[in-house]
Amino acid sequence: MSKEKIPVYDICSLSKDQPQQKDLLVERFGDYLNRHSHSLHHAHRHSFYHLVMFTKGAGTHTIDFTQFAVAPHEIYFMIPGQVHSWHFEGEVDGYIINFSESLFRSFLLNPNYLDRFQFFSGISEESVCYLPIEVHGKVTRLFDEIVGQTPQGKEGENDLTRLLLMQLFMIVENSCKSNNKKSIPQQKQVLLRNFRRLIDQHYLTIKLPKEYADLLYVTPNHLNALCQDLLGKTAGELIRDRVLLEAKRLLTNAGMTITEIAYNLNFQDNSYFNRFFKKNVGVTPDEFRKQLLVR
Repeated sequence: MSKEKIPVYDICSLSKDQPQQKDLLVERFGDYLNRHSHSLHHAHRHSFYHLVMFTKGAGTHTIDFTQFAVAPHEIYFMIPGQVHSWHFEGEVDGYIINFSESLFRSFLLNPNYLDRFQFFSGISEESVCYLPIEVHGKVTRLFDEIVGQTPQGKEGENDLTRLLLMQLFMIVENSCKSNNKKSIPQQKQVLLRNFRRLIDQHYLTIKLPKEYADLLYVTPNHLNALCQDLLGKTAGELIRDRVLLEAKRLLTNAGMTITEIAYNLNFQDNSYFNRFFKKNVGVTPDEFRKQLLVR
């Protein structure tokens, strides 16, 4: 088996013709694809936020092992660390924007402001939005204006791009919410968002819903009812799913043994990790890895 690790790209490595850009890369997707088509169909990660809107093309996009069909006027959002790959059919075009975690930190008083947008949750199913026809023109014009800024990386020159990006995020968020038939009270949204954030921070060491409920100052029954109501899953299943996701991400790294991955995920017993993975995924970790290698 190859010892090659899953590639992790930063903005500088993707913008060699603009080496001064370390926080922002904006361009037409067709141009981007021409430069990087040799690597996009292999699973890889980014160290930055990544969003793409298609205006033309077909195929599939896999985000954290969930596959989506590519279609015009569909917009994809990804946060740092997610694993994804593309498989296109025919000619493809659109827009791509890559930006670092630091791009907005010095610009906004709230360093976690981007967390308010559902599509930046890191949940694959929430990161894809098919834009309704009434905003097609507005969103396309915004992308054109952002591409036209061509920032040079100097202090202050990205400010207008930041403002245009915030406008884009708000339009998409409102459009995606309007597509969601179930209106969720703000208080419930905040509690669920905080629960997911805590899982991301502590899934390696905190395994029980009761412990998360204590951190959120709610009862375990209340937390479980919230998850069942909004997601159709128990609180325990959300914790389990996060462990499984990280296991799948680590399995893309051919340089790590199954035992090393089990240890990384705080499974002291390698055989227990194998049973846990097979029970929930349907195949053993080694079988899952072999399936990835033949794609």
